[in-house]
This record gives sequence, C-alpha cells and structure tokens, in this order.
Amino acid sequence: MPAVKKPMRYGHPEGHTEVCFDDGSSCLVTCGSDGDIRIWESLDDDPKSINVGEKVYSFSLKKGKVVTASSNNAIELHTYPDGDPDGILTRFTTHANHVVFNEDGTKVAAGSGDFLVKVVDVEDSSQQQTLRGHDAPVLSVAFDPKDVYLASASCDGSVRIWNIALQSCEADLNLLQKSSDIVHAKSICRLAWQPKSGRLLAIPVDKAVHLYERDTWKSSFSLSDDFITQPVNVVAWSPCGQYLVAGCVGGFIVVWKVATKTCLERIKHEKGYTICALVWHPRLPHIAYTDNEGNLGLLENVCQGGEKAAGTKVPSTAAAKDYDALFDGEEDEDFLNGDMLDHQGADVDDDDSFAPVSGRARNRTILDDDDNSLDIPSLKPSDAEKVEGEDDGPHVPPVVPLRPYDGPMPTPPQKAFQAGSTPSHLMHRFMMWNSIGVIRGYNDEQDHAIDVEFHDTSVHHALHLTNTLNHTIADLSLEAVVLACEGTEELASKLQCLHFSSWDTSKDWMVDMPKGEDLQAVCLGQGWVACATSALLIRIFSVGGIQKEILSLLGPVVCMAAHGEQLIVIYHRGSPCYVDSEGVVRMLNRSLGDTWTPVCNTREHCKGKSDHFWVVGIHENPQQLRCIPCKGSRFPATLPRPAVAILPFLLPYCQTATEKGQMEEQYGRSILFTNHFDYLSRNGYEHDENAKADAEKEQQELLMKMFALSCKLEREFRCVELAGLMAQNVMNLAIKYASRSKRLILAQRLSEMALERAAELQEDTEEEEDFRSGLNAGYSRTTTEWGGAQPKQVVQEEEEMERDDDDVEEQEEDEQPRKAANPFSSVASPEPAAIKPGAIVSSSQGRVNPFKVSAGKKNSAVSSGASSRSANILDNMNKLPRKAPAAGNQTASKSDSFVIKPLAPKAKTKQQSQASIFQSLQTKPKVAKLEEKEKTPVTSHPSSAPDAASIKRPKTGFQLWLDENRPSILSENTDLEESEVIKEGMSRFRSLTNDERVLWTEKAKGDSVGGNAADSKKRKQPEQENHQSNENEDPDEASRATKKSKPSNTSTNKLSAFAFKKD
Repeated sequence: MPAVKKPMRYGHPEGHTEVCFDDGSSCLVTCGSDGDIRIWESLDDDPKSINVGEKVYSFSLKKGKVVTASSNNAIELHTYPDGDPDGILTRFTTHANHVVFNEDGTKVAAGSGDFLVKVVDVEDSSQQQTLRGHDAPVLSVAFDPKDVYLASASCDGSVRIWNIALQSCEADLNLLQKSSDIVHAKSICRLAWQPKSGRLLAIPVDKAVHLYERDTWKSSFSLSDDFITQPVNVVAWSPCGQYLVAGCVGGFIVVWKVATKTCLERIKHEKGYTICALVWHPRLPHIAYTDNEGNLGLLENVCQGGEKAAGTKVPSTAAAKDYDALFDGEEDEDFLNGDMLDHQGADVDDDDSFAPVSGRARNRTILDDDDNSLDIPSLKPSDAEKVEGEDDGPHVPPVVPLRPYDGPMPTPPQKAFQAGSTPSHLMHRFMMWNSIGVIRGYNDEQDHAIDVEFHDTSVHHALHLTNTLNHTIADLSLEAVVLACEGTEELASKLQCLHFSSWDTSKDWMVDMPKGEDLQAVCLGQGWVACATSALLIRIFSVGGIQKEILSLLGPVVCMAAHGEQLIVIYHRGSPCYVDSEGVVRMLNRSLGDTWTPVCNTREHCKGKSDHFWVVGIHENPQQLRCIPCKGSRFPATLPRPAVAILPFLLPYCQTATEKGQMEEQYGRSILFTNHFDYLSRNGYEHDENAKADAEKEQQELLMKMFALSCKLEREFRCVELAGLMAQNVMNLAIKYASRSKRLILAQRLSEMALERAAELQEDTEEEEDFRSGLNAGYSRTTTEWGGAQPKQVVQEEEEMERDDDDVEEQEEDEQPRKAANPFSSVASPEPAAIKPGAIVSSSQGRVNPFKVSAGKKNSAVSSGASSRSANILDNMNKLPRKAPAAGNQTASKSDSFVIKPLAPKAKTKQQSQASIFQSLQTKPKVAKLEEKEKTPVTSHPSSAPDAASIKRPKTGFQLWLDENRPSILSENTDLEESEVIKEGMSRFRSLTNDERVLWTEKAKGDSVGGNAADSKKRKQPEQENHQSNENEDPDEASRATKKSKPSNTSTNKLSAFAFKKD
C-alpha cells in the first residue's frame, strides 16, 4: 500500500525550513526564516511559537534542549518546550549554516560560512574544538553515532571525514559541484550516518545517493531512480537503519530499502517545491518534511507494500503453518512470509527495531495479539528460542463475523463556512481577511475580543470590540462591519452591524433571528447586508437596518460572497417546492429575479403536533390563503365535505413583536402582493386600478410611519433610506415632519434628495419634445407644409434623425477653432448686451424657425419648454436681427432659455446699434425686397410644399442625402408612400458611417453658405452706408420707419424671414 500524504500546512514564510520530532515523539518542531520555532501537536492544530531571533538557519532538538543557528552569528541554547534562553555556546564571524546534536546530546557541531566547523560541549561551552580545512562555506555536518567521526560538506566540492578527538581529517572526498556560497549551491547536501552502527555514510551526489563504508571511506554502492530528475538535497535514515529516504530539489521524495537497493516509495510534492528537510518518526512509519516555501508535510504508512520494515520477529514454523492454513485461499496468504526478516539477522550491529503497522486493515485485529507476543525488540536470543520452542501455538482470538454490507454511505454535505476566514475552533483566528481589512478573533482565557484593522487607515481607524455574544462569523466592507453568532437555548442568533460610515450618531444596530434559526453565513454589499440562515433563507437588510427582502434557498448554504450590487450564493442543491412538508408556503417574488419568498408557515396555526393544513388556493387580492385543516393527518378525508379555512399571510421577518418589525412586515407583504399589478400591466391584462392605488397609498403610509418612528429613535440614516422609497409628495411631507421635529440636518438632506429627484423628472419631461417643434427647427419648413397628419412612428424617427444630424454638426463645431465675430457666422455674438432679452431667443432653445407662426398669437407670453421652441419669434419682435440660429445650438443647456414676451416698439439708441452685430444687417434695400415678396401667395395645402422648397433655405445632411438617393429607394420599392420613403431613408442614413454623415452635413452647410455669399458681398457696402445714415436719424423717425416696415399679415410675416435667413 503506498504511503498516505497528508495535506500540507503553512508553517513559516518563504525560505529554508527544517523539521524534527521531539524526544517524546508526540510533537513536530519546525524553524524558519521568520526567526520562530513552532511546536505542532498535530497538523490540524495551531502551533506554539517561540521566537529565538530575526532568522533561524538551522536547529536541533535533544533531551529538552534546542540549539539554534540564528542571524546573530551565534549558536544558542533554549529550553524545550518553554523556549527560555539557556546561553550561547559559540560564535562565528558569519552565520552558521547547519547545527546538530550528537547521539547522547552532550555535544553540538556547527558549520558556518567562514569555512570553520566547531564542536562544542553542551555543559561546558569552553570545551571547543575547531576543525579547519575547508576552502568555502560549510554546507552541512553530521555526527557519527559512535561519536568518533564527524562528516562535513562544503561549497568547495569536498566531503571531509574528521576525527573529533584528534581534530584531523581522515578522508577528503571530492564529490560535489563547487560554488562560491550556499545560496549558489545546487544542493545543501545534508549528510546522514546509518543509525546505531554508523557503518554507512550517505552522501547526496547530483541525482543519486552514494554510500561510503566506515573506516575504509570507499564507495560501497549508490542508490538512484529514474523518478529523480533534479539534484538530491537531503537524505535521512529510518531508525531501524534499513530504509533511506531522499528529498530532491524538484519536490521528489524517494524511499529505498538499502539491503535490496529497491525503491519502495515515490512521492511528488504537490506544488514541486524543493524539499529542504526530512525526518523519520522514531517509532512509527511516518516521515515529516518541509519545503523552501515554509510548508510542513507528513507521509504516513511508509513502506507498507510488498516490503515490510524490519523489526518484526520471525514466528515459528508451526505458527507460520497455522497462519497459512487460517488464511488459505485468500489473496493475502503471503502476509506472514519470508520477507519479514529480522533486521538483527541481516545486520548484527543493529539492535534497534522499526515495526510499521500491517497494510491489511482487515487482518490487523486478528494478528494483534500474536504480533504483540512476537514483536519484542528487546528480546534476548535465548528468549526468542524459548518462544519458538513452544508447542501451544499462537493464541488466536475467535473470529468476529463481519457486519453485512449496507451499501455506500452518503457523503455528508459540506458545512457552511465564511469565505476569507480560518476555522472557528481555533482560539486565535481570522474571522475575515479581504481587500478592505482584517478581522481577528481571540477566544482564550485571557481575552475574548475582536479586532478590526483596515488596510487603508484613511477608511477608518482600527476597532477593538469585546466579543460578549461569541460572534463567530464576520464580514467587512467600506461601509460597515457585520458580525453574527449562533443561537443558544436561552439566546437567539443575532446579527450585529457596525455602520461606521454613517453620518448620524447611531453607528450600530442588531437584529435577533427567529427562534430555532441560526445564522450560517453573512456578506456585505454596497448599501446592503445579506445573511443565510439554517432555515434555508437569505435575508437582505439595508446597511441602515431595514429588512428588505427574503428569498429561499434550495438547499443548505455553503458560502456567500458579495461585490457592489452582486450577490453569489453557493448551496447544496435540493428539490424546489411551493408548500413543503414543514407547511411553509412560498410565493414567487417577481421584483427580486423570480425568487421564492416564504409568506406563511401553516405549522404555526396547528393546534396539535400531528395536525396539518392542506393548501387549496392562494389569492393575492384579497390576501387570502385558503386551506383545509387536517386533524391528525396530512390530507383531508373526502367525506364529510371538509370546511375551508382562511389563514393570514405573515412574512417571517425578524422582531415582528416590535412596532418596527410589524410595519416592515406589512410593507414587505404589500410590495410582494402588488407585484402582480405590474406584471398584468406589462402583459396587457386588465387589472383594478383602484386596488393598485389603494395598495400604493398603504405603502406610502407605512413608509411615513416608519420614518416617524426612525426620527423618534434618532436613526437619521435610516430615515434617508426610507425617504428614498417614498413618492415625491410623501417626501415633501417627510421634509416638513423632519423640520418640525428639529432634525435640520435630516431635513436638508431630504431637500437635496427632493431637488435631485425633481431635476430628474424635469429632464425626463423635457426630453419628450413635441415632434412638430423638432421638425420645424430641423427643416425650417412652414406650418402649412406640415399641416397634414403623419404616422407617429415616422415623426419620431425623423426627430431622432434630426438629433443625429445635430450631434454631427456639434462635433464639427467643436473641432473647428473659434474665429472673430462674423455677421454671417452661426456663432453667437460675444456682445449680447445690446440685444433686448425679449427679442431674441437663447441659443439653448435649439434651432428656431424664424417664420413659424404661433397658433395663439394674441400677445400671449410664450413659456419655456416645448412651447418656447414652437413659438414664432417674429410674432413677438419689432425687428428681427439678421442672424439665423446656429445649426448646432439646439443641444445647449435648456435651463438657461429665455422667456419670449411681446415688447412695445421702441427706437434703438446709438449705442445699441453699434453694439449689436444683428442691427448692422437691417438695410433699406432689404426691407424693400421684403415688400416685393409680400405679394407672393402662400397656400397652406400640402401640395404647395414643392413651391416652398424651391425657395433657398438650409438643408440638413439627411435631406440632401434623401434628395439624391430618393430615386434608388423608389426604384427598389415603387409602391412606397412619402412617409414610407422617409422612413426607409432614415434607416439607410443611420447605417452610414460617422465620417460619411459628417461629409453630407458639411455638404449641406456648404451649399447654403455658398448660395448667399455673393448677395452678402453686394449688401455689404449699402449696409455700411445705411448704418451711418441710421445713426444720424431722429429716434422718432426711426421708430416710425420701423412701424412702416413691419409686415401686416401672416403671409408677409413668413416671407419676410427669407431675407434674414442665414445658416
């Protein structure tokens, strides 16, 4: 049977680590680069730590004393297991690389980086012997079991055998690869003498282990295996001296039987780390090892396959025959065969024994008594012969019949755990370690507390909490710390939240779980807390303590984690149910991702333990659970006809005996039972609007009551959370309540919330513009042209297309550098002081049709919003400045739009005429030209649209593209109407790339500007002359001239705009 590899444990930080067993073989002892010596009673328990320096390079343990080679270049003694300092044995000029005790613990040998090896007496440190001869740092040292020789390996490539008494070198073996320092050496070359006899010396050489004979110092043989692909780092003998284990750089562990040179075990490190220490258990077939990453591992039942460890006596021939007859015909009939040789027969020098446990667990109990009677390592030869000469035979206990096989046992489900925490049975443990901070828990005789530390101290200072409730579960976020404890017979399971980021004075809240329901996992998200309980429920709270949602799991929870607004739950899968065997009724919660929420527990209404309710119907409106009571059974009898009972719904919220819990339960139930209204409305079903309005009214009343209760309890943060659930009118009432309650900070925060919400509503309203306003601003067409009704969808798509064109034009304007003021430019003048506020519409109102006639023209003020966009600017002006609205100004801020009001005619002053660039455009020839155009008839019939289109006016990029591509569209679909042609053109225009759309927009603007360039040059000189003459005119005469030039009717008003049109 192969060796059993136990899971590795983290022992020390990265670096060289060593391990050994203590004298009683009950504990493992390790040292590492952190300067600690740790004592492990078991790999499953926390170790005891003893600090002996900043860094420990090597250590050895013998007879209650620990010798260490630390970073202070000294060889020190400490007591075991207390770790008290017991003196300094010797010092080196550099730190020592290896230190060992001799067999009886009276001497210590150490090799250091200054090429020296010292042997020191433990009782009298003045008795030192220094061995000189190495030309490089010493890698390792090893005492001869008989204390005659000392072996040492060095970076100079040699292995030297020293006579301790004579302080002379007996042999110098050049076997290793040379290196300048131990950090550059391919192997640390740990040497090992064969126990007791010291007959063989094992030396790691490259990928093999060479064994040298004592006294002759000649190579006897070598051990290797194809499994080893990297240099051997360390070797160790078994206590019996028959087995040798080697650890390699690549994480390979190989065990040989030395007598037969056969490989018995091959083990690969799970992560391939270098093995830097190996040690056998003094009595059991176990091997402990460490790697260069500070991990500790254990191999059990080593060498229990076809080869059995030495130490088991050979039974008598008669006893062997009896055992063979007993197990005749079975597959393990060779269990007691000739392989079980006494190591004393193989090697007379060895008197120690090593007896691993048998590999067949089924026969182990049968052979226990006989093994005990034969496996006695201290037996004398005469005693063994006496045992062999007995005629009674072995004492075999009666065979116990085996239990019948019941099939495979189900695997127990994994228990719930908290991600980022260590096991809860540890006295000192991490309750949580995440990216925010660390929560530590202490549970010993001296301290019972919880410490919270943050990685970023600017988040919050460290917290120290007394753990009086025995919290075992915790989580940490940027907003809060949440703690949870299991319930007892007297106390309920509690959830405690420390909301340190709250701006009010109440920083914590606590909730008791229902009786019999224990918390098993918790997690914190952004603004919410989730906890999983033993009742297969997940309860979600706000970070301020409001119970928000409850959902059911299909199995016991394993783990939960949260990030932002995301929650992930891992649970054991089970069978979904609606009314389960425990009588719990669950309802689909459409507002929470179609999850199931418990709404009633029928067992709470049963009078007897054997009574049940058989559910026959659930009604959301009215809220009724219709069921049949079954006395003493689960199902009702058919005769007589059973009576139907109605049970109330009750969500299993916490603390429903309190006023807060009752209102939260009512609010949650109301929300849950009104979700179907939205579902019916979305799917086009009829529903009762009055019932929905009553439910919403009830919800708002409950929110207001909870708000008042929270104000009374000084939970202002909770008040803000509740206000976020309120309607706008109820929030205003909450603001008044907070003001009257003298909660000024709360009232201010609620006012800010109300303003933000009102701004959002206003933006949503303003985005829904009238399509006529958008089309008139985009196409600059008359009202009569759009007098006919068009399909709504086409109108909406044209509005979207207009916005797309506007975006393209805005992009062009942003890319072009700003130039000087130009009367023909679309950029507004930087001197708006001379312009009357009532006569010009702000550019933020978008593109305005200068000849659009308002429907209500009776001197009514035009308000902001959609009406301000559709108003005719000429209806409320005495004179129109000669600047057309900019093409890209429609996307400016809407909040700065002017209100257009009718103004009385007033002569302009000289300063106003000079400041306004628009005033310079008003010329007498232009007025005369307008009077001539007044005679042109304009019809309101849609058929006159082509005549109006013949007049030069700006076109958008889409219009220009549509005019050019209209034949191709009609050729593909000859039966399309005009609205359908526009719709098809919009879809094709949208499919163009952004660069193509920009090109069409530039082309449209270029055509418009080019057509008016010549006229502008011709008008420039008369305008300048006219401007000078206007300055000399009397103000009254200028006013009369203005009145005369004012159009007298709607047609004139429309036509007059053409002279002022400029794109």
